[in-house]
Amino acid sequence: MTDRIEAAAAELRPLLQAFILWAREHAPGSDSNLVGSVALWHRLAASDDVGRWRTADLRTVLLDRMPQVVEDPETAADGLVPSVRAYLTYLSDTGRLAKGSAPLRELLVELDRIEDDVVDAMEDLIVEDDEDEYDGEEESEGLGDFETFADELAALPTIRLRPDAELAEAARRVPLIGKARDLALWVGAERRVGEETLLTDAEITEALGVLGLPAPETEGKPLADSVPALWNVWNLAIDLDFLQPEGADTVGADADTAAWPFEDDEDVLDAWLSGLHSIDYGDPELDDEEATIALSGLTRALLIRILLASGSTSLAGLRTELAEAAAEYDDLGAEAWTAATERYGDPLVPVIEWLSGYGMVEVEHEQVRLTPLGMEGVVHLVDEEDIELDARPAIDAMTALDLLSFSAELPEEEADAEFAAWMELRDPDRAAHELLRAAAEDEADALVRVQAASVVGSLGEVAVPAWRDALDEPSLRPYAATHLAQLGIEDAPAPTPADTHWLILDMLTISLGLGRSEFVSSLDDIGSASDLVSLLDVLWKIPHPHLEELLEAVGKAHPDRQVGKAAKRALFKARSLQN
Repeated sequence: MTDRIEAAAAELRPLLQAFILWAREHAPGSDSNLVGSVALWHRLAASDDVGRWRTADLRTVLLDRMPQVVEDPETAADGLVPSVRAYLTYLSDTGRLAKGSAPLRELLVELDRIEDDVVDAMEDLIVEDDEDEYDGEEESEGLGDFETFADELAALPTIRLRPDAELAEAARRVPLIGKARDLALWVGAERRVGEETLLTDAEITEALGVLGLPAPETEGKPLADSVPALWNVWNLAIDLDFLQPEGADTVGADADTAAWPFEDDEDVLDAWLSGLHSIDYGDPELDDEEATIALSGLTRALLIRILLASGSTSLAGLRTELAEAAAEYDDLGAEAWTAATERYGDPLVPVIEWLSGYGMVEVEHEQVRLTPLGMEGVVHLVDEEDIELDARPAIDAMTALDLLSFSAELPEEEADAEFAAWMELRDPDRAAHELLRAAAEDEADALVRVQAASVVGSLGEVAVPAWRDALDEPSLRPYAATHLAQLGIEDAPAPTPADTHWLILDMLTISLGLGRSEFVSSLDDIGSASDLVSLLDVLWKIPHPHLEELLEAVGKAHPDRQVGKAAKRALFKARSLQN
């Protein structure tokens, strides 16, 4: 069946592309995706001839088949029938309604007759989807559920993150990672462990001494059950890969453990992020297991609330809010909170201790705030949950490539504001050089290249030295030659036809990334079909990184057969030249 679908889709592609162009003028509200699906299943289930439509085919496709294959029933409920009406009209107006079809008038009458049934079928699917979604909804993860705050997180103003060098320097000073290293080095190259307690009482006492932890009051319990702080550091050492299993009953320190803190910033941050989920070890541990579970996620709950408070808030306010949240999320929450208060004096004590030890929070005058490392960590945790959050490097820490990459995804006014703030911190000549060097890093990134050229071009004559240097970069030479010519620099090389062709290919690369309709529109902007054929006859010579991809896309997307042939010829020549 898959082969039949692929073959039918290939057969329909030129017809649907022509419909899209027709619909811009005659039926701009039609949904080409819905039309494509209807045309495909008409071809597969109702007629060998894509242009032959009988009134019975409408019921077969729209009522029998489409409810089984439609991906968005809500969109289909509103747009399916109007889009099919436009498609049938297009077939009739362009002479593509084949012999043996019902007259257009009869087809439209039948379409009107079944419209309510089609809408009802789609609305039934919507109800089913809603019920499935309700049935499949996961229960709240309790205190540590970030999804509860998704809307508030999305509404936060831009969060500015510090550069990796600063974060790595802070991570090198994280006390808990140092303790995990010391514990792993004490474990040594090969140490036998037990099945239940891992370490003997004598070993536990020795390990506590290595970590500077006091010997606990056991109150009649086994020593291993009275040292949760030791096991938290042990688990952190495993998270960091400082400790690794060496067999069924032995563990040992990794060979690189002694090198902590590492010299390379990237290695340091990778290690710190590997241990980030250790924040859960900060949750209170109580004698009653169910009470411990009732407060699970408390550390995450504290972090997310500090973030929502713009990175700093009062401990008293957090304490009140989290106590209420614990009572709300679990029937045992209030009782567990009381038990944690009795054990620690304040349920937030272990939370703050762990987060402080991991370099994520600082407390001063009963105010707790996220450190730059903590802000980085919370943003990383939120991102892991696929929750929207606007986080970017700080302006003063943003490289030219950071600026260009982030701005590519921003609305124009917001991107302009980022560029303006970044430019204020730099001499214009230096800024021009940095931007063009960033644009040259990846020859395949046309969008970054165009952005850089646009910003540098706005600097005027001060950017001339940077443009001169860019003449030596093949991907930037077309922009440099063009801008130098526009500035009237007499001794600068004039733009060549090859430069112009490179600029066209960059433009097409960007439009192709925006989707088929944008790409077709860009091709239309170039000129008529004959203009495109002439252009394709020379474009194949340009060593652009996306040349083959673009030529293949032109052949598939353009409705004119001559253009399609020219694109295929050009693609063949380009591949031959490369080989």
